[in-house]
Amino acid sequence: MKIVILVLLLLIVISLFAALFAFIKDKGQTNRMVNALFVRVGLSVALIIFLIVGHQLGYLKTNMSPAMVDKIVGDKQEQKKLDTR
Repeated sequence: MKIVILVLLLLIVISLFAALFAFIKDKGQTNRMVNALFVRVGLSVALIIFLIVGHQLGYLKTNMSPAMVDKIVGDKQEQKKLDTR
């Protein structure tokens, strides 16, 4: 999963630089820049969909916020106190 995400990000960056190169080289005479940006937008949408589907299917896990970690640790400590009584 992580490799696919990294590959998509790499392709997005490559497409962005391809658009920059086309902008500098062609000076607006061709549609290469538009095509490269279109590819970049398509890859970005694909990445977002991939992330959402991966999360929904359980392949990708989210990190807990520090507040949630503190709550879990606090709950475990309270449970240990209750168990020792």
